[in-house]
Amino acid sequence: MRYLIRRLVLFVAALFGLSLLVFVALRILPGDVASVMAGTNATPERVAALRSQMGLDRPYPRQYADWLSGLMRGDMGASAISGRSVASQIGSHASITMPLIVLSLIVALGVGIPLGCQAVLATHAWVRGLLHALAIIGGAVPALWGGLLLIMLFGRGVGLMGVLPSQGFPDAGWRDPAAAIAALILPAVATGLVAGAAIMRYTRACLMSMEDSDAVAMAMACGMTRRQAMLGVGLRLSAAQLVSVAGLTFAQMITGVMVVESLFNLPGLGAMLINDVGNRDLVAVQSELFLLAAFFLLLGVLVDMVHHALDPRLGEQSEEV
Repeated sequence: MRYLIRRLVLFVAALFGLSLLVFVALRILPGDVASVMAGTNATPERVAALRSQMGLDRPYPRQYADWLSGLMRGDMGASAISGRSVASQIGSHASITMPLIVLSLIVALGVGIPLGCQAVLATHAWVRGLLHALAIIGGAVPALWGGLLLIMLFGRGVGLMGVLPSQGFPDAGWRDPAAAIAALILPAVATGLVAGAAIMRYTRACLMSMEDSDAVAMAMACGMTRRQAMLGVGLRLSAAQLVSVAGLTFAQMITGVMVVESLFNLPGLGAMLINDVGNRDLVAVQSELFLLAAFFLLLGVLVDMVHHALDPRLGEQSEEV
């Protein structure tokens, strides 16, 4: 419990520092949202009136305090451009991005872990070498290039096979789950294969480090085959390292998926963030950046908790330090 409380206190402190960093960074950027809203022919009086209406004429400490207090109440404010609630905007766009990230992670784990194990356990040396080469090549392929290849092969209307949609998201959204999932398959595969190559390399390295360990040798002495010992003992002992890799991969997919969204014309968080940054919508951008960065921090805390559950000695070592 002390370990959990300490991690949560550090998490809250990091969130506070993160909010301050996001607020200051956005105030350094050039431009003025009031000038954007007023238009190119607006008078200085009109711009000043808009700045006062949106609270941009108040001192920065007051603006920061108002924004932070709103976040603590769950109020992220309203977009200065559209007038919509920032929370509702993030929710509608996240309903596309988050399922895409989850599908990408499923593809990455489904490809990376089995092939990583096979790259160590294959009986033929040429199979192991081929899988190792595929892991290196797959990690070097940009997700955008891989996405273009998938569109040319499977994109409906433009691809050779033309079996899956390659542009946009259905107007019915998740009310039509079959069409929604179909629209996410190609971008999920494009992102998941690249991440799966990295997981494959880590899985291979973890198992190779366990190959000559005493635990695997003891399991084989008890009657297990080499394959059974590596999968039943070596892979289990490597679980903590693989959890870290999976957590980091999940976090990296947030940025990777946002890039792929533009290729497949998906109205996710990436499109929303780019649009709001271009419009200098400070109220929306600072809340969006804060939530994305807070998600990274939350993943770190969850990975630490899983590590502690897999090996409670980690918490004891941190308490001694």
